[in-house]
Amino acid sequence: MEITEVRVFPIEEEKLKAFVSIVLDRCFMVNDIKVIQGKDGLFISMPSRKKRNGEFKDVAHPLNNETRRWVEDRILGEYRAALEGRTSERPAAAETAPGPTASDGPGGGGDGGNGSGEEGLSLEEVERRHLNDSFWGVG
Repeated sequence: MEITEVRVFPIEEEKLKAFVSIVLDRCFMVNDIKVIQGKDGLFISMPSRKKRNGEFKDVAHPLNNETRRWVEDRILGEYRAALEGRTSERPAAAETAPGPTASDGPGGGGDGGNGSGEEGLSLEEVERRHLNDSFWGVG
């Protein structure tokens, strides 16, 4: 199984840093993965829905730690690349050492960011664009 595409939708909030969509083997999409800033660093939160009792249950998630690390490493690498692409427009950013990047491996092919100019948008606007973009081409 390969992650054949990654789309990053950056958010400027205290803890929520981005929404992410991934495509697996060019045929299965997972939307609404979140990049969260925790007290120990960045992590991902898989898509979930709220149950009647108020608890949240993952809609889709890795079944083991190895797969979770693999997905998280790829997503966080693409998130960092998207941030670097956004900050590289400022001259001072080019002088700083780049952060960790994702290892694309065979068929990695992520776009290194969203390239959609979504910096500074409200959460509602990014959610609207994310929803409208849910059916972007995968093949």
